[in-house]
Amino acid sequence: MTNYIHKLKGDRVIWMTALFLGLISLLAVYSSISSLAFKREGGSTLHFLVKHGLMLLSGGAIMYYASTLRYSIYSKLSQLAVPITAGLLLLTLLLGSNINDASRWITIPIINQSFQTSDLAKVVLIVYLARVLGKHHDQEWTFRDVLLKLMVPVGLICALILPANFSTAALLFLVCLIIMFIGQVPLKHMVMIVGAAVLLFSLLLVVAKSKPGLLPRLDTWITRIESFGTQDSDANYQVEHAKIAIATGGLLPNGPGSGASRNWLPHPYSDMIYAFIVEEYGSIIGGLGLLMLYLILLFRAVRIAARCEKLFGSLVAVGLSLMLVLQAMINMAVAVNLVPVTGQPLPLVSMGGTSVWFTCLAIGIVLSVSRSLDEQPSTPTDVKRPRTAVA
Repeated sequence: MTNYIHKLKGDRVIWMTALFLGLISLLAVYSSISSLAFKREGGSTLHFLVKHGLMLLSGGAIMYYASTLRYSIYSKLSQLAVPITAGLLLLTLLLGSNINDASRWITIPIINQSFQTSDLAKVVLIVYLARVLGKHHDQEWTFRDVLLKLMVPVGLICALILPANFSTAALLFLVCLIIMFIGQVPLKHMVMIVGAAVLLFSLLLVVAKSKPGLLPRLDTWITRIESFGTQDSDANYQVEHAKIAIATGGLLPNGPGSGASRNWLPHPYSDMIYAFIVEEYGSIIGGLGLLMLYLILLFRAVRIAARCEKLFGSLVAVGLSLMLVLQAMINMAVAVNLVPVTGQPLPLVSMGGTSVWFTCLAIGIVLSVSRSLDEQPSTPTDVKRPRTAVA
């Protein structure tokens, strides 16, 4: 196995982190899937295990091939991908599969696999934003430039995600603001943008109150916020049972297959998989261990960004890794009742469909940036290399 690891290009710590997350996912999903398997497959877990395993394997292949491409290629592809992604998001809102009053999925022809278009949008928008910031890094940003070159694509993509998935739209908007801050967009312009965004969102809520069809999930958002922190066990059914599972797990591992919460915890294989992992592996190994893996991923990505000569590569590495790690922390925070329920999956761990693919694509792009650092000629440490824009 050591020989295979040495053949991998890019940051090997990130490769091993992704491998560990995938192994944890297989163990946790296989252990937690019994209730779903009983309802859909007559008690057999093999179908779901094989399907999830194939998604992880194909995701690993996507990660590998994404890491072999020059990262500058993603800059060029993002130009074409942004309008295509916007069209797919609009198509999803109009014709997508509606589950729990949310149109988030469309079906890929031929393979008949549904995918959540917002997962694609997260990767595309972050790469595109890094491209624009990289190409104009040596120019002074006026408010008009920020509005037209940065906020039009960011606002369009987030607005198309918002009606069906508020948490993803808000998280993506936050990550875009952080990327803009790192890209040295003037703070005064960003403050004005945030103020305008808050004002527009407030007006949207007022209009949606009078026209319920405009935001079909508005009542769900309000219910989740109002029930957060209350003692109403019915309103907080998911969180209350997640806390029971975590308390049952204790500090030390109870062992794989020991989790009883699979029988009563809602979605122990996806949204609440963190609570289930803590129940079986304890708070030290399962809870803190999983958190450390995501922090290692972020730390290595930041290290890659600091070494990268081009601003585009730095912003891509930080932006994509930050998106994944913040999503993971939100999932964990929901399980321990620090934030309202959001429905964000745990990246590369929760059982899911194509979300695994896009997570692996994001990590593969970060590895592509890392691989370029290994291939570039060494320079004396006392010579400062100027940071350049993307080619």
